[in-house]
Amino acid sequence: MPVSFRLPRPTLGLAAVAALAGLSACSSWVGHDDRFMAVVPLYRVEIVQGNVVTKEAAEKVKPGMSRDQVRDLLGSPMLTDAFHADRWDYVFTIRRQGAAPQARRLVALFEGDKLKSFEVPGDLPTEKEFVASINTFKPKGDVPKLELSEAERNALPKPVRPAPPSNEVGGPTRAFPPLEKG
Repeated sequence: MPVSFRLPRPTLGLAAVAALAGLSACSSWVGHDDRFMAVVPLYRVEIVQGNVVTKEAAEKVKPGMSRDQVRDLLGSPMLTDAFHADRWDYVFTIRRQGAAPQARRLVALFEGDKLKSFEVPGDLPTEKEFVASINTFKPKGDVPKLELSEAERNALPKPVRPAPPSNEVGGPTRAFPPLEKG
C-alpha cells in the first residue's frame, strides 16, 4: 500500500512564501561592487578587442604615409570594408574587472595608397596613462626606492681596480719545424 505524505495547508502556504522571499533576495545580494553578499567576488571574463593605440603611436602617423607604413605603426585595422576600401577603422575596447570599461575608435582615410587623414579622439591616453587606467593591482606600503641620491652614491666604497697586465711575454715559447722541406 503506497504511503502519501501531505502537509497541512497553512504549512504549504508558508513554505511557498518563504521560497519566493528567498528567491527575490538573490538579486539584492549582488551589489554595485560585483560582490556576492559582500564576501565572495564574482568572476568576470576580461574582454579585450582591437589594437591599443596610444598617443605616442598616433603622433607618429603622418599624412602621406603608405598603407604599409601605417600598418607597421598601428597594426592591422580591426575593420576594413570592401565598399569603403580607403577607410581603416582601429577600434579598441576593454572590459576588465575592477577597472572602468574603455572604448576608442580611430579612423584612417586613404587616397590611393597614401594616408589622407587620421581621425584621433581627443581623450587618447599616453602609454603610462593607459597602463594606469587598467592596472587593478593596488600596491601595499611605500613604493620602493629605485635610485640612489648623489650623497648615497658618494658614500659607497670605491671599486678596487686590478693591476694592469705586464708587457712581459708569459708562458713557454715553442718552435715548430717547417712543414715543407725545402
